[in-house]
Amino acid sequence: MSVAMLLIAIATAVLACMILAERLDVPAPFVLIVVGVAGSYALPPIHLSAHVVLLGLLPPLLYAAAFQTSLVDFAANKRPILFLSVGLVAFTAAGVAVVTHALVAGLSWPLAFAIGAVVAPPDAIAATAVGRRIGLPRRITTILEGESLLNDATALVLVRTALGVAAGEAVSAWRVGLDFVLAAGGGAVVGFLAFVIVSRIRRLVRDYVTDAAVSLIIPFAAYLGAEQIHASGVIAVVVVGLLLGHLAPRLQTAQARIADRLNWRTIAHVLENVVFLLIGLQARTILDEAHSSKMSDSAIAIVCLATLATVIILRLIWVVVVRYAISRPGIDPSTGRKPPWTSTFVLAWAGMRGVVTLAAAFLLPPIEDGDPLRAVLVTIAFAVVAGTLLLQGATLPWVARRLKVPAPDPAADALARARLLQRAADAGEAALDAEEFDDRYGVRAELLDGLEARTRAAWARLGAPQETESPPETMSRLRRSMIHAERRQVLDVRRSGRVPAPVVADVLAMLDVEEAALDTSDRARARMVQGATRASCVDLERVAPLPDASADACDECGPLGHTWVALRRCLTCGHVGCSDSSVGAHAAAHFRATGHVVAQSAEAGEHWRWCYLHRMSD
Repeated sequence: MSVAMLLIAIATAVLACMILAERLDVPAPFVLIVVGVAGSYALPPIHLSAHVVLLGLLPPLLYAAAFQTSLVDFAANKRPILFLSVGLVAFTAAGVAVVTHALVAGLSWPLAFAIGAVVAPPDAIAATAVGRRIGLPRRITTILEGESLLNDATALVLVRTALGVAAGEAVSAWRVGLDFVLAAGGGAVVGFLAFVIVSRIRRLVRDYVTDAAVSLIIPFAAYLGAEQIHASGVIAVVVVGLLLGHLAPRLQTAQARIADRLNWRTIAHVLENVVFLLIGLQARTILDEAHSSKMSDSAIAIVCLATLATVIILRLIWVVVVRYAISRPGIDPSTGRKPPWTSTFVLAWAGMRGVVTLAAAFLLPPIEDGDPLRAVLVTIAFAVVAGTLLLQGATLPWVARRLKVPAPDPAADALARARLLQRAADAGEAALDAEEFDDRYGVRAELLDGLEARTRAAWARLGAPQETESPPETMSRLRRSMIHAERRQVLDVRRSGRVPAPVVADVLAMLDVEEAALDTSDRARARMVQGATRASCVDLERVAPLPDASADACDECGPLGHTWVALRRCLTCGHVGCSDSSVGAHAAAHFRATGHVVAQSAEAGEHWRWCYLHRMSD
């Protein structure tokens, strides 16, 4: 009963902090950390076991992140992800080892390297939570997520190797490299085998509830299977999550995909916030144990601050050096330009540590019998976690705003969505034309009307914000009113008991799905309007649109024999080029060559304009 009450209390506290953070308009992790630290002094001690984190919390969190990560984006950014998840972890571990060995008397080099590996891996849970809230560029968010998926494996291998050396094992540099390769390779193999097994099971399962039950087992089975053969459970979970997420449209039914997304989004959201509260709740126990060590409180504070400064500075150095001396990234295809230095700095500053660092610290053994110096090392880990979360996490929004790091443009997203839906509708219409059926009841016209309405609504989002209600907004408001009336009628019938309960539930579910689609569309439209209101574009205001900018061909594609997806006309010189989604992307190339920043759609019936400099449309 006491365990059940504790779990209920933790869940209640997490929910209360989330609501409070939303009301105060601050990131929830910071509120949870502060409340957790205060709670550690007001409540009985709550000990966080390393096994609880590594076996209970880490697999589902990793799987949820991997499942929702784009495998295409992950592969496109594999170089910076590997530089950060492997190279930076080793670099940080070595640097922290030097600092702690110099400041902590009696600390051997193997244990100094172990504590360095413990504090080395950043946890992107906090970074991406803040990043999505303030609107960091998607490439930065992708790199942070990819880094967090792999760096835990690197750190845990280094920790176990260092502890083995501390225990008297003979370990050479080539042995460390071999252990890492075997751990990563074995984890990848286990993850791929888990993917093959689950994919075959899912081809046999049609019931989405059973599919969801299978999904809940996957991360734990993959993690434990890899750990049983002394491979990396982290890599196994990441591989199976990435593959299942990427191939979900082919392996699962539509209902199963919706249920999976909702389930894992909920699980990840709850566990992420529970993690931050649990970190804070360890404060009193850790600090009390450190106080009983041979080191003075001032000496402990100095080594904690020095380690915190070291991990922050080393990340800044590594990211800048790799960015400008090794990686030297080319033009970002999503922007048509090289990533600015401001994005590099934000990536370097988003190095918050998380629960894996604290869990790995609990794996450290006592330095010697009767000497609680181990508590000092755990305190160092706690200081790095809390310090990076509160220092870097709290200032990351300010840094991003100060450096004017561009957020994803809702108007550009609306344009891409409209383009994609248009192409999907064209494919659907072609498939319909290929079918042979009796159309005496006008089925074809009704299907095409639905496609046209959906596509028209997507294009309507690109219109400039209006003081009066737009047609899609009117349609959404009226349809929502109709759905509410329909739901009230269904509920009245349910109370009468004249219709079977399963039938009533099915009808209510149908209305819920339609209303949820309206909510999604309304939120997307609201984000675009807020983006347009928040940041006007001086170039779009300066250049007037053409009544008709339509064209038949791209000026460059014709001689090359290329095809194109869409056309844009430069409003400065009249040049017609193909869009970024085309093979040549000649419209963007024309901007880079001439500096002519504003182009207008050259497709018949379209009048929207685009600023290449500010990445905004009207």
